[in-house]
Amino acid sequence: MAGFRFRASVLLAVAGCSLATVTGPVINQDFPDPGIMSYNSVWYAFATNGNGYNIQVAQSTNGGTSWTVLAQDALPNVGSWATTGNTWAPAPISLGANSFVLYYTATDPSTGSHCVGAATSTTPTGPYTPQSSPIQCQAAGGGAIDPSPFRDTNGQLYIVFKVDGNNLGGGGSCGNGNLAYATPIMLQAMESNGVTPSGNPITLLNRSAADGPLIEAPGLVHIDGTYFLFFSSNCYNTNLYDTSYATATSVTGPYTKAQAPIAPFLQTGQYGLTSPGSASVLPDGSLVAFHATTSSNPLIRPMYISRPTWTSSSVAP
Repeated sequence: MAGFRFRASVLLAVAGCSLATVTGPVINQDFPDPGIMSYNSVWYAFATNGNGYNIQVAQSTNGGTSWTVLAQDALPNVGSWATTGNTWAPAPISLGANSFVLYYTATDPSTGSHCVGAATSTTPTGPYTPQSSPIQCQAAGGGAIDPSPFRDTNGQLYIVFKVDGNNLGGGGSCGNGNLAYATPIMLQAMESNGVTPSGNPITLLNRSAADGPLIEAPGLVHIDGTYFLFFSSNCYNTNLYDTSYATATSVTGPYTKAQAPIAPFLQTGQYGLTSPGSASVLPDGSLVAFHATTSSNPLIRPMYISRPTWTSSSVAP
């Protein structure tokens, strides 16, 4: 996959909608799987391990236009249940003044698969202190990865995550090349403290033939009465990797995947992007952060942003 460098603000005219903007890279270094949060008019972004940190962190004081990567590790230590080295897909949420939770993925050495954990802090950038136990592991299904928080209109807190079925094998560039395994997106209710699961998770969505070997990187938002569930499909290390979405009128579903011409949300070739994925959306829908590949060897995935346009059943970047 040929690498490239891209820096532009591109306008897309959406039929019946106002102009929308995709910009980037706004963080022009490896900053994959971004998770974003806004608090007291400052925007924060967290990314998968890199540059010597378990979790990278950046902030913007001008509404996401420009970002500063901070010289600190948001998660200096992973939970005692985990090992360092594969600390993926962090996702933050504010529970109120001086109360923040950062969800993350790490390896459980007892099984060799990944689990979803949580860490807490009194400041948005951390350092975050990990909980001693994971929230979800799903070892029999291949592991649990890519957590993302969501607070519903009634105040109930959830996380969505992926069961990592392609980790079980099946060949191909990222597993499950034989399409033998499920990679469902799950919904887990959480207690008000943000770190304690409540009940058992339920399945929201699974891959279909059009998704290739997997779906992953879920993100959930409620806009004007509709629940939008973002996800990426296909292998992250191929040009087929993209970002799409499904919609529902209830948080528990059923969710219906959007189809062309209103989907995917982003794919290779749009706005000069390659393999755009791992979307994270602010609760009000004003901004979506995602990564795209600018170099395949070494793999470099900077952060980009979209200021999307929404209808009651669709979203455009």
